[in-house]
Amino acid sequence: MSHQRPKNINGLEMMKEIVAGMEDREVPIRVEGNLLRVARLDAELYQFTSNPEALVERLRASGERIDIFTFLQGLPETAPRHPYHMEWDNLAVLKVSTFENWWNHQIRSTGRNRARQAVKKGIILREVPFDEDLVRGIWGIFNESPVRQGRRFRHYGKDIETVHRLVGTYLEYSTFIGAFRGEELIGFIKMVADQTGVQAGLMNILSKVQYKDTAPTNALLAQAVKSCADRGISYLVYDNFVYGKKLTDSLINFKERNGFERVNIPRYYVPLTPLGQVALRMGFQHRLVERFPEPIARRLRELRRQWHRRGIPSADQAF
Repeated sequence: MSHQRPKNINGLEMMKEIVAGMEDREVPIRVEGNLLRVARLDAELYQFTSNPEALVERLRASGERIDIFTFLQGLPETAPRHPYHMEWDNLAVLKVSTFENWWNHQIRSTGRNRARQAVKKGIILREVPFDEDLVRGIWGIFNESPVRQGRRFRHYGKDIETVHRLVGTYLEYSTFIGAFRGEELIGFIKMVADQTGVQAGLMNILSKVQYKDTAPTNALLAQAVKSCADRGISYLVYDNFVYGKKLTDSLINFKERNGFERVNIPRYYVPLTPLGQVALRMGFQHRLVERFPEPIARRLRELRRQWHRRGIPSADQAF
């Protein structure tokens, strides 16, 4: 069953008491799908629930039709510890101790040389506040090209007010890092820590392709490691290590060169309706494309790249 564009469910205040023992904060939930409605934490790679049992009960009583609730287990525990249907997911994880340890022992020479190259070419890295100057700079990066990495870039064409809303989430837990060429923002990172401060995830990492020869993405990642080490954050997460059945691509290679490793973690699925129970038994919690054999999926990705490149200048990111 296909999933539609995610939306937030109404009545977020109902989520507040679920985590009251941990923090007094709201927990935004998003629901994907039309025929099969699957709910998850809106920031599931960056924020986690310490009390899924209570969350499940509140979702049952919410009045919204939610067929399946899925959630990830946070680091550092990787052994399953909840009594729900579990499947293995994966993250790209960098274990952080000190910046010097990463620089001397974890990063490969190619990544190290690229980060050095950025400094030699005058790229300045620094943590920056979330303000109008940052939003305007990110807006310029988003609108550099309609296509990145062979697919249509979903943030291209958005106005500044929309970019402000998109990037201005989870500010209490966020650190922004900018890469500058003179006064121009040519790349940025938004790094979001979890509630415990144990791990942080790269919610955004993007640079202008115009300056790819100056290696701003490598320099941004180096500064992110330093920022984690300074804050005592033990794990830096760069999204999934692999997606679906894809075994390798330029992004996976970039993660490996910079010291990230694949860590398998439990993902849980909790059926909340009879439809959810049937769908879970039949494997419909996964997108259709995830069930294709990799050779077919690879061919479909290539056809998609060719389609998006027709008549549109490409801005493929070089890692």
